[in-house]
This record gives sequence, structure tokens and C-alpha cells, in this order.
Amino acid sequence: MNLEARKIEFVQEFLKLQSVEAISRLEKLLQNERKNSNEQLFQPMTEEELNNRIDQSEADFKNNRFETSESLLAKYK
Repeated sequence: MNLEARKIEFVQEFLKLQSVEAISRLEKLLQNERKNSNEQLFQPMTEEELNNRIDQSEADFKNNRFETSESLLAKYK
């Protein structure tokens, strides 16, 4: 069953609910899911994290621990 079909089935079952408590729990679950999804979409790095990543990248390059874009593209053709 694809995602759209699952959503439709979920909504149909939701509409059949008669329990205020069950609806409240589902509302809270949806709110939490939205909040968590939004937080996962964008978590900015601190300046220290960015500098550490730059240092690691430069060290990797100096020690030949990298792949060229050509080799990466070749893997996925």
C-alpha cells in the first residue's frame, strides 16, 4: 500500500473515532511529529562545529582520504 492510500485509510478510520481522549492523543502525537520534523529539517552548526568540520576536511584532503566527483559519479551511473 502506497503512502497516499495509507493516509486515506488513516483519515477514514480517524473520522470513525468517537472517543475525545483518542482524538486528543492523536492530536498531541501529530503536534509532536510536526515539531520533531521541523527541528530535524534544519539544525544550524555552531561556529566551533563548522571549524572542526573544516579542519577535518583539510586533514582528510592532505592525507588523500577523499574521492573525486568523477569517481563518485561513476559509482552511480
